[in-house]
Amino acid sequence: MAAVQKEKPSRGEEARAGFARYKDDVKKRGKPFFPYAMFHDTVMSLVVVLVIIGLAVIWKWTAYGPHHNCADSGILGPCMGAPADPGTTSFVPRPDWYFYFLFYLLRIFKWPESVFLGTVGVPTICLILLIMLPFLDRRRTRKLSQRPVALVAAVLVILSMGVLTWKGATAQEALASEVIADIPTWVQQEHLPANALPGANLFARAGCTACHTYDGAGGSNLGAPDLTAIGTRGLSIATQIQHLQDPASVTPGSPMPKFTSLGTQRLMELAIFLNASNGTH
Repeated sequence: MAAVQKEKPSRGEEARAGFARYKDDVKKRGKPFFPYAMFHDTVMSLVVVLVIIGLAVIWKWTAYGPHHNCADSGILGPCMGAPADPGTTSFVPRPDWYFYFLFYLLRIFKWPESVFLGTVGVPTICLILLIMLPFLDRRRTRKLSQRPVALVAAVLVILSMGVLTWKGATAQEALASEVIADIPTWVQQEHLPANALPGANLFARAGCTACHTYDGAGGSNLGAPDLTAIGTRGLSIATQIQHLQDPASVTPGSPMPKFTSLGTQRLMELAIFLNASNGTH
C-alpha cells in the first residue's frame, strides 16, 4: 500500500506552531519578556538619561563664568557661542557629527531635482525596510552562518554609514566655490557692468543662493524669488539697501533675515549688483 502523503502545513500553521514551541521553551528554560527583559531595558534607559543629565550639569557648571554671562569655556565646551551673524561671508556651515552621512549624501544628490531623493527618499526607504525586517525574517535561529542575507545587509549598512560619515567629516570645500565659479557666466550672460562685480562676489560669498535663485544657480527656498531680473522692477538703490537692512519693512511678513551687519559699503555693492541684474541674455 502506498504511503499517504501528508499535506504540507500552511505558513500560518507553521507560525502558530513555532510560537507554541517558543512559549513552551520559555516556560522550561527561559524567562518571558515581561517583566524581566522590560525591567532590564528600563534600568538601562534610566542609566543613559542620568549620564546625559550628569554631562549637562558638568557642562553648565564649568562653563558658567564668574560674571554670570555663560560664555566661558568649560570642560565640555563653552556655555554659549557668539550670536549668529547673517551677514558673514566666511562661515562654512557644518552639521553635527551624527548628520555627516546625510551631509555627504547631499553632496552626491546636489542637483535641485534630486535633493528630495537624498534628504527624504533614501532615509525613508531605509527606515521602511528596517521596520519591515521583523515581519520579513521570522526565523528563530541567531547563528550568523544561517542568516546570510541579514548578515550581508547589516555589513553593507554599517560600511555605507561609516564611509558616508567619514567622507562628510573630512570633506574639504571652499566657501560657496560652485556659486563663485558662476560669476564670469553671470557677467557674460547678464551683461553686468564693472561696478557690479564686487556685489556679485559678495552675493555669492554671503550664501544668498541658499534661498534665492540667480541665473539658474541656487534654489528658491521659503518662497524666495528669482533675482536674475530684479533690476527690471525699478527699485532704487536706497530701497534695495533698506530691504537688505530690514526685509520685513519693505516686504511685510518676509522670512529673510536682516543683513545690517554687512555694513553700508557692502550693502551698497549688493544693491548696485541687484539693480544691474536685468535678466538679459
